[in-house]
Amino acid sequence: MTEPRQVRAMFARIAGCYDLLNRVLSLGIDRRWRRAMVATAGDVEGRVVIDACCGTGDVAFEFAASGARVVGVDFTPEMLQRAERKKPARAPSAVFAHGDALRLPVQSASADFCTNAFGIRNVRDRLAGIREMRRVLRPGGRVVILEFTLPPGRVLGAGYRFYFTRVLPLVGRLVSRDKDAYSYLPRTVLAWPSPEELQRELEHEGLVECGHRRLTRGIACLHWGRAPADPAA
Repeated sequence: MTEPRQVRAMFARIAGCYDLLNRVLSLGIDRRWRRAMVATAGDVEGRVVIDACCGTGDVAFEFAASGARVVGVDFTPEMLQRAERKKPARAPSAVFAHGDALRLPVQSASADFCTNAFGIRNVRDRLAGIREMRRVLRPGGRVVILEFTLPPGRVLGAGYRFYFTRVLPLVGRLVSRDKDAYSYLPRTVLAWPSPEELQRELEHEGLVECGHRRLTRGIACLHWGRAPADPAA
């Protein structure tokens, strides 16, 4: 895996064009995915949400607009600066903090939800990242993860791989002028575990009522799990 300092430097370089590239490369579908993430969480009114690997804040803003009290955490200062600058009036409760997904700057058992959109793939120890998400949850709190995955089916899978390995890096390079960032993305997605495997990892780390749902013909996937109501579990 790429070293954390290299990943941080890469995201620092593309912070200014990150949002534009997300819209262009996903054809705007990423907005629908974030709304699905909030819907999966359920009633968040007045609840505390820790958004790990928050990037430029889009997921944090969606949850805050639904009435949650949100703390977005990211290890790239340039991403957090971008989030602060673009913070919308509809999300006044969203605040941001610099921190690592493996050491969230949050007390144990202090959050109702811990979320991560397109970020856990970049965490150097995925199981430790899941464990850290569980740590910050109150008993009964929920983890919700949104991540890219490979779609099922030979034809769709082949088309997706072509777009992801040939078209996306080219467009990303032209817009961001960064030759590494959008080669890194397909490389990490192709190495990512299947939804079924990730669900088993959530269960392995002590989460219960785990599940997943593929989105947009399987090019992204929502995952969820709940911290046991009994803290001793």
